[in-house]
Amino acid sequence: MPQIVPTLDEALASIADGCVLAVPRENSGVAMAATRALIRRGVKRLELIALPTSSLQADLLIGAGCVALIETSAVSLGEFGPAPRFTAAVIAGSIKMKDATCPALHAAFQAAEKGVPFFPLRGLIGSDVLAHRPDWRMIDNPFGNNDPIVLLPAIKPDVALFHSPMADRAGNVWIGRQRELATMAHASAKTIVTVEKIVDGDLLADATLSAGTLPGFYVDSIAVAPRGAWPLPLPDHYAWDEKHLAEYARLAASEEGFAKYLEQYVYDRRAA
Repeated sequence: MPQIVPTLDEALASIADGCVLAVPRENSGVAMAATRALIRRGVKRLELIALPTSSLQADLLIGAGCVALIETSAVSLGEFGPAPRFTAAVIAGSIKMKDATCPALHAAFQAAEKGVPFFPLRGLIGSDVLAHRPDWRMIDNPFGNNDPIVLLPAIKPDVALFHSPMADRAGNVWIGRQRELATMAHASAKTIVTVEKIVDGDLLADATLSAGTLPGFYVDSIAVAPRGAWPLPLPDHYAWDEKHLAEYARLAASEEGFAKYLEQYVYDRRAA
């Protein structure tokens, strides 16, 4: 049974230096309050895997020196421009980058979810992405003739981390339509979830909510963090804080501005 713990730091205790950490795309329920807590703790050498993209979360962790390697299909601030700390780190060579595609990342997580060592995928053949991924293997389809197929090794993270609207007291977590969160939890050794609130009753017993509920036996720790995805959105609950993201893009364009942002919005708990 998952533990519902009183603080973020307790929930995040199993995310140690060198952890392989899986996080969701920027509008699926990103645990931003937890991300700021990890930066305050000073976690290092994370291997960050975004399913399949990331934005502010990855940029913050990279800029704060928490990440050694990232595997993703994109890191961008979207309409607010490139992710400045990610871009600077790649240019400087201070992090390792495993470039992927969205279907490839979903397939690799699904392999771990199903307990198989690899997953086949066809659309990568002939691409520059495949040419730069020696861990992806192209073979002949054993059931066809002259029919190449790419094999992707399963991605098995140490921890999956995301934010959701609610959990019940048994640790069942409502993820709604964000089914990739279930895939992340199934593939990972541990799952840590922050939620807006804890509710009474049994989410799995509710005919309306059960189909969108991740059973508690896939979850290890839960902490309540109201507006825990801010300034990113939580689907069907609150939207992007566009003003804040524009401010981040402006400040993070320089190392000095990024340091100012960290001081104001990460290290100062009251501001965050």
